[in-house]
Amino acid sequence: MKQYLSLREQYPRFAYRGYEIEENESCLRLTYRFETVGLSEFAPVWVFPKAEGDCHRWSKDRLMQDMIFSLGMVELVSYWKIACPPTVAVEAGWLNQDQIDWWKDLYFNGLGEFFYVNGIEEADPNHFMNIRCAGRCKERHAAWGAEIDGNGKAAGISAVNSDSLASGGVLVPIGGGKDSAVTLELLRLAGKSIYAYIINPRGATIHTTEVAGLDAAHVISAKRTLDPNMLELNRQGYLNGHTPFSALVAFSGIIAARMHGLSMVALSNESSANESTVQGSTVNHQYSKSFKFEEDFHYYQTTYLRGSAYYFSLLRPLSEFQIARYFAGQKQYHGIFRSCNAGSRTDSWCGHCPKCLFVYLILSPFLTPQEVMDIFGRNMLDDWDMKETLDQLIGIEEEKPFECVGSRDEINTAIVLTIKGLEEAGEALPRLLSYYKTTDLYRTYEAKGDQYSSYYDGNNLVPDDLARLVRKYCADGL
Repeated sequence: MKQYLSLREQYPRFAYRGYEIEENESCLRLTYRFETVGLSEFAPVWVFPKAEGDCHRWSKDRLMQDMIFSLGMVELVSYWKIACPPTVAVEAGWLNQDQIDWWKDLYFNGLGEFFYVNGIEEADPNHFMNIRCAGRCKERHAAWGAEIDGNGKAAGISAVNSDSLASGGVLVPIGGGKDSAVTLELLRLAGKSIYAYIINPRGATIHTTEVAGLDAAHVISAKRTLDPNMLELNRQGYLNGHTPFSALVAFSGIIAARMHGLSMVALSNESSANESTVQGSTVNHQYSKSFKFEEDFHYYQTTYLRGSAYYFSLLRPLSEFQIARYFAGQKQYHGIFRSCNAGSRTDSWCGHCPKCLFVYLILSPFLTPQEVMDIFGRNMLDDWDMKETLDQLIGIEEEKPFECVGSRDEINTAIVLTIKGLEEAGEALPRLLSYYKTTDLYRTYEAKGDQYSSYYDGNNLVPDDLARLVRKYCADGL
């Protein structure tokens, strides 16, 4: 892509200058300083609320410093992608070679959709970015108490009073959709002390916590503010696109967990997130929701952020199919959950986008046609304008929509079961399902039957007691 190469030549250097911490009795405010040299400076802001009665000086906590620096490492990629400078100068902290390799791997895979959609074929894992750390940062890092071994790896990093902070509580990031609602309900069954974590609260996220019965003391709302200079450059036509948002959830989540004395962060990412969006490639819209990222993050925590909350996805063993089946029984959430990006500003389902159609399809085997229509306000399966989107979801097209949707196999399975249920009830098939029945996919998946009711992916980091609960309620073939 000519623009990519031209911008890299024109703006060859990006700098992570540093961060500022402001702290008072009620919150911790972080201002990051980035610069695309010769183009613009950026100062995005995060604000984390303190727990009532919190007397800690978090700005003096060694582990918190490392986590704050790391959150900046994730945040920077949203600003780097504007011009994709080949050199990133990290002045805010020290990274050894192992860490540099880790971050480059996250950036490259997390920007897979960005490179693909923008037609950037020139980017490769080794040369798209060169991360350099200033020598004085090594000295600063060592002054905080880290020992640097002969290979440049950090050793001996320990958290301050981590034992006294761990209360056994669980932080659950809430996005407002069905998945986090299922996590809340399963953890409730486990008798866990639950705290919701919300970034920039909106209607559906707030309503989810209300329906779950969480009071204000158990809802932690962080605020993330994008720099207006980035938004203006996007408007002017500089490079823009998808970044690994769930990595922000991970690093900011462990900050919130530490501030509130919680020992676990339970995500709601399922095994379906591992599937590539573009068939035959590694391009995955959900990369930072994948198990690869979960494992990588776990490695980074245990190596460089020792003492931070244990991060895992409770739903990792499951498919979207099983999550939808369990959620169908949680009717208290049906009127308030939302996961439509197009309707996020109005806290509604648009009823016309790929995410809406996916959720409609995956719930249809487990709810009556009227119940699904009541959620979306219309019968999407009778909308012929959605045929192309359906073809993307079921695998007729090479690309799935660039949305957080389930695997092709489980979507096909859900459709076949929906058709079976309608026909057994003597009801006419809506247009999209009548069309689907004419495809080879229908015959293939009808022969396969239900592959998912008893599905369980053993590649997960779920603690044993919770894994048994997930099996009991979601993977027992009911």
